[in-house]
Order: sequence, then structure tokens, then C-alpha cells
Amino acid sequence: MALPQLTPQEREAALDKAFAARQARAEVKAALKNGDMTLSAVLEKAVGDESLAKMKVHDLLRSMPGVGERRATALMEEFGIAASRRIKGLGVHQKSALLERFPG
Repeated sequence: MALPQLTPQEREAALDKAFAARQARAEVKAALKNGDMTLSAVLEKAVGDESLAKMKVHDLLRSMPGVGERRATALMEEFGIAASRRIKGLGVHQKSALLERFPG
């Protein structure tokens, strides 16, 4: 399936939307790392924010204080979360397990 040909205006709009989404995700990751935001707040905010809902769970976990690459991978395996899973794709049990591990 070929990608649709975009007009220059459509391409510019798509690039702007992608940039805004990356910025929003970076702000949330920084807030998590600094302790300004909790995991439960991020999960709640992701319900209404498409750019956050599309953030990978692994990236979200790595943004938590004290969680690096190895611990994030171990947590995802422990909770049965696929490596490619995004926040919007988390199941009820997976969300509750994450919130139980990272209360606040």
C-alpha cells in the first residue's frame, strides 16, 4: 500500500502535529522524572490526550525516578506487557499492577 501524496500544506500540518506530540510527551517524561507528576496522573491524562496515549509504556517507565532500561524491561516482563505496547493499549490488570508498584 502506497502512502498518500500530501500537499505541501498537509505535509507541514502533519509535521507540526508530530512535533507538538513529541513535545507533549517530553514534558510529561520530564515532569515524571522530577516528581512533579505521578504515574496515576499521567495515565488519567492519557485518556483524553492522543499524543500521551500513543507513548510507549517502556518509555514511560524509564521516565520514572529510579527506573532505568533494565528495570523497565524487567517490570514489563513481570506485568506481562509487550515491548511495543502503548499506554492506550494497557489492560485493566496491567494498569492496576503499575499503579500498585508506583503509588502516589
